[in-house]
Amino acid sequence: MRALIVVDMQNDFIDGSLGTKEAVSIVPKVKKKIEEAQAEGREVIFTRDTHYDDYLETNEGKHLPVVHCVEESRGWEISEELDASASTIINKNTFGYTGWTDFDFEEVELVGLCTDICVVSNALIIKALFPEIKVSVDASCCAGVTPEAHEAALTTMRSCQIEIVNG
Repeated sequence: MRALIVVDMQNDFIDGSLGTKEAVSIVPKVKKKIEEAQAEGREVIFTRDTHYDDYLETNEGKHLPVVHCVEESRGWEISEELDASASTIINKNTFGYTGWTDFDFEEVELVGLCTDICVVSNALIIKALFPEIKVSVDASCCAGVTPEAHEAALTTMRSCQIEIVNG
């Protein structure tokens, strides 16, 4: 399967509690990327960061004490500008999803948020699980916590044989 993985394009990461102007700016590009992938017959998979009312008591909550992506909240929802209706949606409660072996990937491209946390985590997990497939990240369809963190994550992924396009 050739897949486009859209990482955590959720309201809290775009314009909510952890939003940035860089995240807002990539939404139209991600929308176009999804439309292109669908037209090419690629599988589109969305990940959705999912937390619960006890978030601040979790390990992540102690390190990042900003409540975000609480299940069923507006911030948890995928941006209404992106059509996820015909896609697989994976709820994950940590940076990287560990169930990628459930998929028969031949090629994977990743886009989304945040480059330096969830995008890099998922790209590295997929590359480790499927070392012989092409794994790429479209840098123009990603944003980090800061522009500097975005660039650092792209450098890390390049070092691990993940192809960075448009960056």
